[in-house]
Amino acid sequence: MPSSEKIISPGVFTNEIDKSHLPAAIGEIGAALIGPTVKGPAGIPTVVNSYSEYQTTFGDTFRSGSSYTQYFTSHAAREYLKHGSKLTVIRILDGIYGPAYANVPTGSGAYNSNFTGSIGVFSASADDDTKDAFKIWSLADGAIMNNRFPSHLVGSPGADIISSSFSNNTLMSGSKNNLRWEISQVSPQKGSFSLLIRRGDDNDKRKTTLENWNNVSLDPNSPNYISKVIGDQKWVLKQSGGNDPYLMLSGSYPNKSKYIRVEPLKLTPNYLDENGSVNTPADSASLPGVGSGSWYGTFTGGSNGVAGYDGLGNYSTSSDNIDGVDPQGGYGWYRNITDANVQGYNLDAANAGKTAYEDAINLLGNADEYDINLVLMPGVVDRGTGGSKLITKALNMCEDRGDCFVIADPTFYSDSLTQATSEAEGRDSSYGAMYYPWIQLPDADLGTNVWVPPSVIMGGVYAFNDKVGHPWFAPAGLNRGGIDMAIQAARKLTHSNRDTLYDKNINPIATFPGQGVTVWGQKTLQKKSSALDRINVRRLLIKVKKFIASSSRFLVFEQNTNATRQRFLSIANPFLEQVQSNSGLSAFKVIMDATNNSPDLVDRNILYGQIFLQPTRTAEFIVLDFTVQPTGATFPE
Repeated sequence: MPSSEKIISPGVFTNEIDKSHLPAAIGEIGAALIGPTVKGPAGIPTVVNSYSEYQTTFGDTFRSGSSYTQYFTSHAAREYLKHGSKLTVIRILDGIYGPAYANVPTGSGAYNSNFTGSIGVFSASADDDTKDAFKIWSLADGAIMNNRFPSHLVGSPGADIISSSFSNNTLMSGSKNNLRWEISQVSPQKGSFSLLIRRGDDNDKRKTTLENWNNVSLDPNSPNYISKVIGDQKWVLKQSGGNDPYLMLSGSYPNKSKYIRVEPLKLTPNYLDENGSVNTPADSASLPGVGSGSWYGTFTGGSNGVAGYDGLGNYSTSSDNIDGVDPQGGYGWYRNITDANVQGYNLDAANAGKTAYEDAINLLGNADEYDINLVLMPGVVDRGTGGSKLITKALNMCEDRGDCFVIADPTFYSDSLTQATSEAEGRDSSYGAMYYPWIQLPDADLGTNVWVPPSVIMGGVYAFNDKVGHPWFAPAGLNRGGIDMAIQAARKLTHSNRDTLYDKNINPIATFPGQGVTVWGQKTLQKKSSALDRINVRRLLIKVKKFIASSSRFLVFEQNTNATRQRFLSIANPFLEQVQSNSGLSAFKVIMDATNNSPDLVDRNILYGQIFLQPTRTAEFIVLDFTVQPTGATFPE
C-alpha cells in the first residue's frame, strides 16, 4: 500500500500492481551485403526484404557489350533471401557518380513537342529550366539510368533515342533498368495533373507503368503538392574517404516513390481560391504539358564514376578514372577477377573501388543505426593486397560492434589449398570465418553456369541454418550445410585435404557421392583453442548480447534500485531459459543484485550485471569403437 495514502474509516481498499510488462522484442536482424549492383542508390545502406524487392531497387542482369552478365552481389542476394527476410545492401560506386534526371516542360515550353514522324522535330537545344515545370531525379545512380544523350555525341539531335519503330516511340537505350515519364490529365481548372513513371524498355502501344501519381499539383499549400505526394528527399554521403563518413538528408518530404524524387521549378501557390476558382489564370502556364516532351520522357545525366555501363552495354566511366580499371582491357568477371580488377574495381586504389568499400564498412560501424549480424563482401579476396586490407577493416568493425560476423573469401578461383591456409594463418578473430574452394552455380537468368567465391552462397547457408534451427546451431553438415544449388566445387577435397584446411581454420566445402556439395566445417578464425573458435558459439554470443542489450535499453535512466535490477532479471532469465530449452546453452546464471552493485558503482551511475554461460558444444568428431569378439563371449551390460 502506498505510504502516502491516508485511510481513516474502515473499509476494503484495492490497488493494481502490473508486473506483466514485457520488453519490446528486437526487430528482424539480417545480413549486410556490400558490392556493385546494376542500379540503386550508391553508398546508402538500403534494406530489402525479398529478392523481388532487391531486383526492383538494385537490378540483376545487365548488358555488357554484346552479352549479359550480373554482379556477385546479385547472386549473393538471391541465395540469402531464399531463407532470410532482411538484407541491408550497400551499392559500390566510386569516383564522381550521380543520378539521372529529366526536365518536364510546361505546356508553354518552347521545346514541348511530341514525335510526329521525322527526325527534324527534335530540338538540339539544351534543357532550359526556365521552360520547365519540374525536374524528376532517379533515386538510382549511374549511367544505366540514362536513355538520352547530348546531341553532339550522336551526330543529329536525338538520333540515338528512338528505334526504327518510330510510331511506337521505343527507346534504343531503354531497358528494364531505367525509366521514362509521361504527363496526362492536365487540368488548368484545378491546377492538377498526373505523372506516370514507365519502364524504359516499353513503348507507347504497350506501356509498362511502374507508378501512377494522380492529381498532383505545383501548389505548395495544397495537400496534393507534388513534393508531398512523391517526395523530394535525398541522402548525401559526407566525408567520403575519411574515418567517419556519415549520411545527411536533404529535402523536406519523405520519398514515397520507389523510383524517383521531384524538384519543382515553378510553383503555383494558392492556385484556387476558397470558392474553387483560379486565383491567377497566368499560373496555368506553369503546368506541365500533356505527353512526354520532345525527348520522349527520357532521362540523362547519370554517371557511374570509375566503372560501369550505360543502357546499351557500353563502358561508361568518368574522366577522373586514373587508377581505375582500363575498360578497353575488359572487366574481371567471375573466376577471372583479380585484386586490381574485381568487376571493374581496383580494391587497392583510392576512388577506384577501395574508397567506396571503406566508406560502406565505416557506415556499418554505427550499431545504433544498422542492425546487422552478418557481413558479406563477395569478390573481396584476402589474397589480394587491397582485398586483405578491406577484410581486416571489416573484421575490426565487427569486433568493435561486437554483434556481427564476417564471411571472408581467402582465395581467388585458381589458388591452391596451401595458399588458402596461408591466408587463414594471418588471421586471429572469432568474428570471422573463411571457406574453400569456389563453387559453380547455375544462372537461370543468363542461361549458363558461373563460378562464384564461397561468400556468395554461404550467406544463404547461414540464413537456412537460422530458419530451420537457430543461430547457435552449426551452419554445416548434411542437415543444414548442404548447398543444393551447387553444380560442383572447384576442387573435390580428400579427407586429408579437409584435415589440412580445418587444422588452419579454413572450413572445407566437401563433395560427397550422392549427397552433393556440403559445408564441412564451422571454425572461426580465432587461433586460441576455446569455445569461441566455433561459429555456432560466436553466433550464440552475438544473439544473446544483441537481445539483452536491446531489451535493456528501456532501463537506461531508470532509478538504480532493486526494482530496476529485478526488471533486468525478468528480461534476461526468460530469454536465456528459452535459449537453453532450444539446445543453445547447457547452463547459465545471471547476477544483478547488491553483491555486484556496490555503493561506489551506484554513486557512479552504473548498473552492473554478470551473465555466465555454458554453450552447448557440437558433435564434430564422432568416434565409434567396433569390437569383434569370439564365439561364446559375453557382452558387457
